[in-house]
Amino acid sequence: MDKLDFGHHISQQFNEELVDVRDRVLAMGGIVEQQISQALIALTEGNTDLAREVIKNDYKVNSMEVAIDEECSRIIARRQPAASDLRMVVAVIKAITDLERIGDQAERVARVAIKLSEMERPANEYLELQNLGVHVNKMLHDVLDAFARMDVEAALNVAHEDIKVDREYEGIMRQVITFMMEDPRSITRMLNTLWIARALERIGDHSKNIGEYVIYLVKGKDVRHTTLEQKEAEIKNGDE
Repeated sequence: MDKLDFGHHISQQFNEELVDVRDRVLAMGGIVEQQISQALIALTEGNTDLAREVIKNDYKVNSMEVAIDEECSRIIARRQPAASDLRMVVAVIKAITDLERIGDQAERVARVAIKLSEMERPANEYLELQNLGVHVNKMLHDVLDAFARMDVEAALNVAHEDIKVDREYEGIMRQVITFMMEDPRSITRMLNTLWIARALERIGDHSKNIGEYVIYLVKGKDVRHTTLEQKEAEIKNGDE
């Protein structure tokens, strides 16, 4: 596991600023995790009150993104960070963008859950969506943990999990298409099911993105738009 040292600056205040901004990202991530969990409960239980709470609380995620982004801008202007310090600030700015988008996807799940609550519920209570949702929420939890510990191996594992999520999503798509062909009356419900599956799959993508920022932060290598094998090779190559 690789670590960055936030205690090497002459200014203790600079150390504290970097630690604080990292902790604020983790706090934002915790709220987003809760948003996903509550949206899934709203879906599986048909709880429209909880769904509306998720929608209402999306402003908290948006506000945190703006506040952290402003703090990063102040750090850049005041401290003119270089090397690993600059990578930390850049990684934070990128990570909070993905966290905000994950929050948007959780809100989308909640909105569709309200629509589905008015329709006939399937016998399995949307089990396939629940399983996919639990999977991507764990991805988010794991990548936030990787961010906190600067753990590139854990970040890479999130990329592995994203491949599994894509397969789950494809399986749900095939299932939805089959149901619509067999019973045209189910088309509206199935399309809404597909919208939720798509939102959850996107959460997996954004979590993978955050893992890529962890690799960039620790290794100094931009691994966006690269294959899993290329990411693994960059990690094995060691520090810059």
